[in-house]
Amino acid sequence: MSALVNMPNAINTIADTAGETGASSLYGNESAQVRALLQLREMILAGEMLGGARITELSIVEKLGVSRTPVRAALLRLEQEGLLEALPNGGYAVRSFSEQDITDAIELRGCIEGLMARLAAERTPAKGMQRQVRECLALMDSCFEHPVFTDADFALYVAQNEIFHELLYHMAGSDVIRRQLERVVALPFASPSGFVQLRSDLPSVRTLLIVAQDQHRQVIAAIERREGARAEALMKEHARMASRHLEIALDFPTQDGSVAEGLGPNMRIIRRK
Repeated sequence: MSALVNMPNAINTIADTAGETGASSLYGNESAQVRALLQLREMILAGEMLGGARITELSIVEKLGVSRTPVRAALLRLEQEGLLEALPNGGYAVRSFSEQDITDAIELRGCIEGLMARLAAERTPAKGMQRQVRECLALMDSCFEHPVFTDADFALYVAQNEIFHELLYHMAGSDVIRRQLERVVALPFASPSGFVQLRSDLPSVRTLLIVAQDQHRQVIAAIERREGARAEALMKEHARMASRHLEIALDFPTQDGSVAEGLGPNMRIIRRK
C-alpha cells in the first residue's frame, strides 16, 4: 500500500505509516498519536474540559504523560473535527454543540459518502486502488483475530478505517464532492474516524466494529459489481454506526461505577437542544 503516501493531505501521518508498514508501526509513535486523540475526545465528552475552556498543548502533555508531537497532532485533528477552535493568542477552546448537531452532521456525511460509493461503482476504480482497499480490509480483519479485542487492535482499526474512507473518496474520483465532504467532517463527530475511546474488551464494542467491518466489505463488493444503488444505501447505513458508537460512549460507566443515562450531567459540552 505504499502508493498511499502520495495521496492528498487528508490522509494523516498515522494512516500513511500504517499503509506502508502494516500493524507493527502502530505500536510506536503513531500509536501514541491515536491514543492521545482518543483520550482527548473522551476527556472532552466527560466534561473534564468544559465548553469554552482554554486548553494548551503543554497542559495536555502533562495530563496525558506523552510527548508534545502526538498531542500537537491530536489537538489539530480535533480542531478539524469541530470539537476545538483555535484561539487568536494561541491554544484552543472547547466548543459546545447540541445532540441534534451531532445527528445531523453524521446523517449529512452518510449522504455524501453514499453518493461517493455510487459514483465509485459507476466509474469503475483502477485495479491498483481496488488492491489497496482489499489490503486495508485484510488489516482490519486482523484486528479481530484475538479472543479479546485489545487497545492495540482498536488503534490499528482506527488507523485503517481512516485509510478505507480515504480510498473510497479517491475511488469516487470527484474533487467537487470531496471538497463538500471536507466541510462536513469539520462538524462535531461527523468524521468517519471520530471514534471515542472505549474499553476495548467490552463485547458491545467488538460487536459494533465487526458489523462495521462487514459493511466495509459489502460496500466494496457492491462497487466491484457496479451496483451503485446498493453501494450508496450501504454507505448511508454505515455512517449511522458512528451514532451507535457514540451512544455506547455516552452510557459508559463512570469511575465510581455508575452509568449515566443518555447525555448525563458529565456530558457538559452537549446540549439537548
